[in-house]
Amino acid sequence: MKNSNGVPSKIGILIVGIGGNNGVTLLAGMLANNASLSWETAAAGRVSAPNWNGCITQLEQRGVHGGVGFKGRYPLADVTTAAVGGWDIRPTPLGECLYTSRILDYDLVRQVRDEMNAIQILKGVYDDSFLGETQHKTATNIVTGQKSFRDKVDHLRKDIRNFISENGVDGHTTVVWSASVERPADVHFDSADDLLRAISEGDESLDVSPSMLYAVAAALEGCSFVNGGSQNTLSPSMNELYESSYRLSACKMLESFLNVSVKPAYILGTDFKAGQTKFKTAAVEYIRTMGLTPRVIASSNHLGNNDMLNLTSKKTISAKMRVKKDIFKPWEEEELDHKVTVMYIPFMLDEKRDVVEYTSLGFLHCPHTMLTYTRCMDSILCVPLMIDSAVWCDYFARANSPSARVARATAYLFKVPDGGAQGVDPGFHCQMKALESALEECSGGKWQQNDEDILTEGVASGIISIEQAEKLRALRSES
Repeated sequence: MKNSNGVPSKIGILIVGIGGNNGVTLLAGMLANNASLSWETAAAGRVSAPNWNGCITQLEQRGVHGGVGFKGRYPLADVTTAAVGGWDIRPTPLGECLYTSRILDYDLVRQVRDEMNAIQILKGVYDDSFLGETQHKTATNIVTGQKSFRDKVDHLRKDIRNFISENGVDGHTTVVWSASVERPADVHFDSADDLLRAISEGDESLDVSPSMLYAVAAALEGCSFVNGGSQNTLSPSMNELYESSYRLSACKMLESFLNVSVKPAYILGTDFKAGQTKFKTAAVEYIRTMGLTPRVIASSNHLGNNDMLNLTSKKTISAKMRVKKDIFKPWEEEELDHKVTVMYIPFMLDEKRDVVEYTSLGFLHCPHTMLTYTRCMDSILCVPLMIDSAVWCDYFARANSPSARVARATAYLFKVPDGGAQGVDPGFHCQMKALESALEECSGGKWQQNDEDILTEGVASGIISIEQAEKLRALRSES
């Protein structure tokens, strides 16, 4: 039941790859915070929950000048009550996945292990051609019997509906891709109609990835999709599918899919900007603000988790390197030489370590060099982004916010912002200002709209037809 501010009692978070390090770390955090557990740590002695460090939607402002968090400033969902579930192509019980990941202190792991082992793992949609060879042997918890793209989408839609119903979700549900990185899909669709036609007609020769099927299923159920991986799930045709105005239209392809939701939903990505890359954008933003010219960024990072193991395959590493190298592209620093090296070191497990050297030219072309070293469990940095993305999607969906603005507002979450956020300033602080600006315009759940926003909302709400909206646009252009 929603409160007087329209805040739902329970949002939904569905994770693709729930048995991975991010998924089990998120689940352990939910259980620890819900039960107010306490445990011994090597770094800080005895600690206790709740603790939402890193989740800016769950933290209050602190300090004379505020900053840090958004809780209390806007009517955001409390993630403590969220329903969490998901799919995985591996059947390993989630408590055992958490134990073998060696991310969290054992004293906490032992308290949540059994409860996590009892959580259902939904069977995942699988295509071995999209993953590295290292992932094939363990992929035994997969959807079988459904051979066509359409069958798989229908299966996923049923999973989503069951999850929402069985968990009493009254808020927005977000599907988060946290599975292994796929190789790039070699396919292009001119429109959402073409995308749905390919799925409906089941042309198996088309290179449609599992992540695309999850995204389509989420859209048809009125749920958001967040691409936390590096693959090319987002596209203009997929973005169109997420427009409520499209799902309200009377196109024949939509009619072939039953009970299509017209609720606001968003597709966001690409690739969570959690650690090294987030600091890179802040560091280079600082260098440029000083008036220096960045010339060389040489970075190296290594860790030993399953995601990095998957990247030892040549067909998947290309997707990761694309997003890592493209993060500064909108700045058009043509002489910037940006080199990235990633290494799989099994002993390191989830603990990412990275070194970055920044060399710039200052006054009279004299060099300026900075060196940074970072180490942290990768999932400890990534999980808060998964949580915040789901809370932001719920908040903006309640306000019926335009998709392009939501994409720009959440661009800080991703290495290469896609969709409506393509080409935004990659600077971390600039992106946070964009989030603040979007929230200021969204007052009390009512979006302060310009003419285009009002037309889009009018179509989505059924007040006017698409044809009427086009006529109003024509009148505006003539005046």
